[in-house]
Amino acid sequence: MGRDVIVACDFDSAEKVFAFLDKFTDKKPFVKIGMELYYAEGPSIVREIKKRGHKIFLDLKLHDIPNTVKKSMAVLSRLDVDMTNLHAAGTVRMMEAAIEGLTREDGTRPMLIAVTQLTSTDQESMEKDLWIEKPLPEVVMHYANNAKLAGLDGVVCSPLEAGKVHERCGANFVTVTPGVRFADGDVGDQKRVMTPAQAKEIGSDYIVVGRPITAAADPVAAYERCLREFVD
Repeated sequence: MGRDVIVACDFDSAEKVFAFLDKFTDKKPFVKIGMELYYAEGPSIVREIKKRGHKIFLDLKLHDIPNTVKKSMAVLSRLDVDMTNLHAAGTVRMMEAAIEGLTREDGTRPMLIAVTQLTSTDQESMEKDLWIEKPLPEVVMHYANNAKLAGLDGVVCSPLEAGKVHERCGANFVTVTPGVRFADGDVGDQKRVMTPAQAKEIGSDYIVVGRPITAAADPVAAYERCLREFVD
């Protein structure tokens, strides 16, 4: 499995996302469509970006009762995305139902990954707000193991946890890691961050990079820098 950089297209309109993507004339980056853009433009934005030749990670983080998630995943599977996700906190049964819904009649489906803990979550907020008192790394590993038991392809996790996820769940269990910033950049609202080069060294399979690319003076150059540091 090859590493890749996923660009988080966290825009609030089709006009803005296409103005950004139009800057890329030679390469078609793997892009993440999150809640902001999807809620603004609906399924049509997924179809339009797919038509342009981009791979798509549809980042909607489903979390509901198993039957609702199953039926929702069946709808999303028709959008021909390459990857989508849910919250591992929704239980093993919910994740199993998601796989059932996502799998098409011909047996194919997008890659399905689970969010363990958001990269904005730290030990203090987990204990104070969520009443989860076990150490954060243990919680992440438990959720990752549940995702593997449910048949998922991998997890979203901090790059700080990617290597340990592979140790626990196997080399082929995919790690998708946000919270990546350049060494000379701003960490923003992320609590657990790492550079692309460090993420590569520790074993991340995909890094999700937003503002360091989308808000850069030269987004194409920033994207190519990410590729050099993480992929090459």
